[in-house]
Amino acid sequence: VTFISAVSAQLATPGVAGIAAINGMLLTVVPILAMELKPLRVNVVAPGIIDTPWWDFLAEEQRQALFADYAGRTPVGRIGRAEDVAAAIAFLVSNGFMTGQVLTCDGGLRFAA
Repeated sequence: VTFISAVSAQLATPGVAGIAAINGMLLTVVPILAMELKPLRVNVVAPGIIDTPWWDFLAEEQRQALFADYAGRTPVGRIGRAEDVAAAIAFLVSNGFMTGQVLTCDGGLRFAA
């Protein structure tokens, strides 16, 4: 089982308390579920800011400004792409020795926030 959370659980970002709490719950419950559901493997991927249609609620200019701001704060100098998250998920799914893990895929954003 591979859950998708978000790095919002690890950041103090105003206006996202509800979703951050849900994401934080996933980070907390995954190790417990890994023990309760063994030998089934249970992990979670926690993406950062990822360029997906989820952001389409913002006007293009707002979205680009937001992406530029976050890209400037990450050590890798860009926001994530769907392919980045897919690679993280594929790693967890393919590695039979990984369970109870939180794999953060945020380009280091949580360090810069």
